[in-house]
Amino acid sequence: MNKIGIIGAMEIEVARLKEMMTDVTVTEKASMEFNEGLLNGKPVVVVRSGIGKVNAGICTQILVDVFGVDGVINTGVAGSLRSEINIGDIVVSTDAVQHDMDVTALGYTKGQIPQIDVFGFPADETMRKIAAEACRDVNPDIQVFSGRVLSGDQFVSDKELKKTLVGELDGFCTEMEGGAIAQAAYLNGIPYVILRAISDKADDSATMDYPEFEKKAAQHCVNLTQEMVKRL
Repeated sequence: MNKIGIIGAMEIEVARLKEMMTDVTVTEKASMEFNEGLLNGKPVVVVRSGIGKVNAGICTQILVDVFGVDGVINTGVAGSLRSEINIGDIVVSTDAVQHDMDVTALGYTKGQIPQIDVFGFPADETMRKIAAEACRDVNPDIQVFSGRVLSGDQFVSDKELKKTLVGELDGFCTEMEGGAIAQAAYLNGIPYVILRAISDKADDSATMDYPEFEKKAAQHCVNLTQEMVKRL
């Protein structure tokens, strides 16, 4: 890859990545700050998209149109949807589905976007393999899983919704940006991968767990992202 776009939803992880960069040029577009420079000697553009799918989709398109990135890494935190995936662990996307897309009234499967020829937007095979290998090296104290990332404009903190997301959509974790980034990457024909550190269990404890574990989860993502850039 000639230039990698790195999208984070939180300032805490973007700030740490920016500290590691050299030869940085800052450009503001759509109320977002795009930091173009070198990370571990590789050309990157690091940006905080903000929360939610609209912000994430706009951000990805700017990276493609304005900065000419030819690959995207999306880092952040997520709620676990599976008992074996614990707080602090990392999920690397195999694909991404938007769980709040619901056109079942017209005969579509829940999560299917009408007039799109795939159900889940597949992550790049090479990127996700490198991510999993790098994570085991730089975060040896945690587990790394590969699976489907579910996205929606909703902080999931309800046990019944959690069961539904697993049962209907086979998700490994749930968050609020990755599905839109995956869709934008797919439509533009560029590879992507989503990296999600688990900050909560996406159940009744989520609002208590999230503030405590957010920083630790973000650090795991930073460790993985900068190592992954070295290997791409």
